[in-house]
Amino acid sequence: MRLDRLTVAHLDDMFDKIDARNDTIGRVRATGTPEQKKALAGRRVVGAASKQRIRATLRAALNNAIRLGLLTHNPASHVELPSGKRPKALLWTDERVTHWKATGNVPSPVMVWTPTQIGAFLDHAETDDLYALFHLIVHRGLRRGEACGLHWADLDLAHAALTVRWQIVQEGPDTHLRKPKSDAGDRPIPLDTGTVQTLREHRTRQNSRRLQAGPGWPDTGLVFVDPAGASLNPDHVSDRFRALLQEAGLPPIRLHDLRHAAATLALAAGADLKAVQELLGHSSITITADTYTHVLPELAREIAENVARLIPRTPRTDPNQTGKAS
Repeated sequence: MRLDRLTVAHLDDMFDKIDARNDTIGRVRATGTPEQKKALAGRRVVGAASKQRIRATLRAALNNAIRLGLLTHNPASHVELPSGKRPKALLWTDERVTHWKATGNVPSPVMVWTPTQIGAFLDHAETDDLYALFHLIVHRGLRRGEACGLHWADLDLAHAALTVRWQIVQEGPDTHLRKPKSDAGDRPIPLDTGTVQTLREHRTRQNSRRLQAGPGWPDTGLVFVDPAGASLNPDHVSDRFRALLQEAGLPPIRLHDLRHAAATLALAAGADLKAVQELLGHSSITITADTYTHVLPELAREIAENVARLIPRTPRTDPNQTGKAS
């Protein structure tokens, strides 16, 4: 389209089509056939923040056109979009779970499991091929691509540590091994004893499969691979995660929200926001604070209730019943 014919209406139509595409992706993921889901592999919903960045990029390009004398006004400056603010994380409290079961409504785009729900998921997934990957994300907060791209060379089980150096990025149906973005790459992450043991057991199983496969096993050097030894498709990992949480009867979260589980556990254990920021690889503590400000009070109440339930008490006698005949 010629620049001098570009209008706000054209740009509004573009963003309307992005919304329609988002609706299609959401509908297919929820109720589509396996063939329909396969056709949409690698396609992501374009969120409010991404649409804000699209408009900003277009606005900058059109401003350059104005400086070159190709335009007299910038239609991108007049496009109205929803706020791109980061959604607040909410805890799946008993009340919210009850409401979700009754209505199907999820209160926020970012939902966080309680420690009890996290434990229920791990118990259910313990025999799954991807259990060690989910365990690692839950305990140490790796991104999906970072977990899929983790190499044995970057894992030091003897000293209970790993370093995030690679990620597998999904682009349509294709995947690529790349360095993480600057704020997340090369960050060291300490490991707890349980995670070290889980990864040791995972390595033993992988070595057994490698021996059975013989020369046909690809030498990727990756910690997590498919049954044939090839690198994982991140979208397939997300699909398996959704299937497992549905089997376990747990309230829905995204695989990315499993990172929030790691943050929740760290906060429950007494970690401060700075430590959580470094664990998750956030570029700013503001991002960490904005995400978890709403979770902290609810998490504190959840822990208080759990502590209270641990204290055995004798049932109280109703004084109105004292002395009455049976």
